[in-house]
Amino acid sequence: MENLFSVKGKIALVTGGSRGIGRMIAEGLTLNGVKVFIVSRKKEDCISAAKDIANKSEGECYPIIADLSKLEEIEFVVNKFLSKESHLDFLINNAGAAWGSPVEEFTEFGWNKVMDLNLKSMFFITQKFIPILKINASNNEPSRVINIGSIDGIINSQFENISYSVSKAGVHHLTKILAKSLVHKNINVNGIAPGPFPSWMLSTGVGMKGKVKGVDWSIVSKKVPRSRIGSIEDIVGTTIYLCSRAGSYVVGETIVCDGGLVACS
Repeated sequence: MENLFSVKGKIALVTGGSRGIGRMIAEGLTLNGVKVFIVSRKKEDCISAAKDIANKSEGECYPIIADLSKLEEIEFVVNKFLSKESHLDFLINNAGAAWGSPVEEFTEFGWNKVMDLNLKSMFFITQKFIPILKINASNNEPSRVINIGSIDGIINSQFENISYSVSKAGVHHLTKILAKSLVHKNINVNGIAPGPFPSWMLSTGVGMKGKVKGVDWSIVSKKVPRSRIGSIEDIVGTTIYLCSRAGSYVVGETIVCDGGLVACS
């Protein structure tokens, strides 16, 4: 039982891994001995984040630059990964976008942009990686797919981010559908629905203009039953639980990680 939460020696791919929750997960996995590939469409940010994560952890973290809202670039990610590795243990589907606008003014562009990245690309990148996830998977040690949803897909958001909330509700149900389809291939699919974490997305939503460091988050934390926003330990701990032997009997679930916002509302 001493290695119950060990993920050392595994290989992971984290989409949207250059900032926010994706970067936290990438950093936490690398610190725990996982070789990590991060995917982001912004070249400089992705390369810089991978280098910083690798230096901080003295581990391995590599960038793959791609826009996952485009199916041809999902194919590129798969081929790029296969040029470096022969199998994948953990696929962390975190890449996402948001669009804020009142109902009366919401545009088709804002709808499609979010749905394409948050939901459609999550399905297709998982589909393309199935053969690679199966290679090292076994009944005792299944591969994992972790879909990052949101509490905005469970309860009404305080923001007017209609397509984001709908897409995240879709992510939670997609998680169940994929779990049923892939469990017999020794691939466990689960999800995490985070609440407020220090990220560019949250910062812009609460009027902090994208700043994350040196920010007074009390405007957000005072609404959280635990009286704080989430930390890297919170999201990494949940991820490692689901990816390790400790969580290998959990299938098709979306774990809420929000300091009590959903349960206590």
